[in-house]
Amino acid sequence: MENLNLSRHISGQFNNELENVRNQVMQMGGLIEQQLMDALSAMAENDIELARKVIIKDNEVNQFETTVDQDCSRIIAKRQPAASDLRLILTIMKTVTELERVGDSVTSIAKMVIENHGQKVPSLIGLENMGQIVSKMLHNALDAFTRLDLHAAIAVHNEDKKVNRQYESILRELMTFMMEDPRSVPFVLKVLASARSIERIGDRCQNICEQIVYLVKGVDVRHATEEEINALIN
Repeated sequence: MENLNLSRHISGQFNNELENVRNQVMQMGGLIEQQLMDALSAMAENDIELARKVIIKDNEVNQFETTVDQDCSRIIAKRQPAASDLRLILTIMKTVTELERVGDSVTSIAKMVIENHGQKVPSLIGLENMGQIVSKMLHNALDAFTRLDLHAAIAVHNEDKKVNRQYESILRELMTFMMEDPRSVPFVLKVLASARSIERIGDRCQNICEQIVYLVKGVDVRHATEEEINALIN
């Protein structure tokens, strides 16, 4: 398998085009990372103004996805890339799709803050803890993408187990809360939706890391077991 080298092309313009789309992914990732932190802060502090700002910024996230997809399609049509170049472009296109979906989940969290404002809801400490885990996962996944770091990508991939355990614990806690106070059901359902949104962000981070593995190793691990994925660095 050939080594990835983003500066080897005879055409300097091709190098610039590839670097440009990579930089756009990193900018998009940085925006979404900040959006996630803001949404979690809005939830912890019941800050509806911050939540509204998060929702408004979603249009910018969507524009990033559209622009990157268009640029990648233009490169494919113009350059007809092969081997690692094609893997890079495919990885970028799939990664921006995952990032856009992270943005959608973040927006859902912000909407929950607004819709539940002033209502009696259960403690959100578990939700906040899970949010911090996925926030770190997203940061590390983006860093792994920037550095094409296989070890870091697989480490992030393995972190999703913590998110799943936390999610199951939150589900049990919220179900108990609803049984004790049936009047809370409409509000708790919104909190449940936010818990699901946060859990899905962890899944999206896993998907991004699987794309990094594909880019670096040329191996599709979307349906591989954790043991099979870990074996790639042993």
